[in-house]
Amino acid sequence: MRRRRLLQWLALAGLAPALPGRPRAAAPEFPDVAPRPLVFPRDHGAHPDFRTEWWYATGWLDAAGEALGFQITFFRSRTGHDSANPSRFAPHQLLFAHAALARAAAGRLRHEQRAARLIAGDDAVRCAEADTDLELSGWCLRRGADGVYAARAEGEAVAFALDLAPTRPLLPQGEGGYSRKGPLAGQASHYYSQPWLAARGRVRLDGRWLPVAGSAWLDHEWSSRVLDAAAAGWDWIGINLDDGGALMAFRIRARDGGPDRWAAARLRQADGRERSFGPGAVSFEPLAEWRSPRTGAVYPVRSRLVLGAGAAALRFDIEPLMDDQELDARQSTGAVYWEGAVTLLAGGRRQGRGYLELVGYFRPMEL
Repeated sequence: MRRRRLLQWLALAGLAPALPGRPRAAAPEFPDVAPRPLVFPRDHGAHPDFRTEWWYATGWLDAAGEALGFQITFFRSRTGHDSANPSRFAPHQLLFAHAALARAAAGRLRHEQRAARLIAGDDAVRCAEADTDLELSGWCLRRGADGVYAARAEGEAVAFALDLAPTRPLLPQGEGGYSRKGPLAGQASHYYSQPWLAARGRVRLDGRWLPVAGSAWLDHEWSSRVLDAAAAGWDWIGINLDDGGALMAFRIRARDGGPDRWAAARLRQADGRERSFGPGAVSFEPLAEWRSPRTGAVYPVRSRLVLGAGAAALRFDIEPLMDDQELDARQSTGAVYWEGAVTLLAGGRRQGRGYLELVGYFRPMEL
């Protein structure tokens, strides 16, 4: 009898399957992304009906003359548990966070991770809907009334406190924020970027807090179906261009090594005009690879990005701050990927700086 009561409690809490003879709870339905105008400030906040969502801030900082890369990301995941389960402990929504510092003097990426379930009334784990307001075990990413983001993370390996202030307009990706990720209409996300955030604050290096300043980029994206079954993962860059423009580009790679499943890019020029590039007009050509001594994954850490075709094509080389910027997040999201600070070059001359993300090289990515 005690065992049965325990199983009943676990099932109520969403921690065990239903007892034999009981009907199994129906899995929730996840809405597909459909084209619609983005509405702010509401769309800065969480969209809990969708399966996957992330807020992703990266940038370059100057610490007493030393160049650093930083990253802080919050991931929200809606699980497959029955949404009608009344228990406040049922794991309907999960929240993960990653933070990292790229420092060439250290030789490899330093990173931390957090994970927790969202529980109603628990302010220590928060994911607000009205605006960006995320909190997890003392880490936070919060947008103030003035539009400035407060990014805070402190652990043994990584510690920083940064304010990220917008200096340029938002950049909706795709068609007004509807960003295709595959050949089917439902394989899409709502997606916007905030390039050219002015970053100021402090970072802990070698046990000392140092003032830092630099530039950052923020992505916010939510979806229910990003990758199709034939996709392995993606290559992505977000670059603040030195002339004041901005560039985002990605490709969705095929599991069988064949042609990319999808690709797109968005370029905002210095004069504010914007250009879009679709499948067939975006390619990432590997120039040099790096093999992780820990996971054995091989990443194309140096590559050439080509936008367009023929003599009018734009060609950029992507050069990492350092080769070893692998992030092992198997203790939280379960993924292993390369995510690091890079410089964008054209004809050997610097064009901008930002971040490169290489996902699905350790094993095919499943969101």
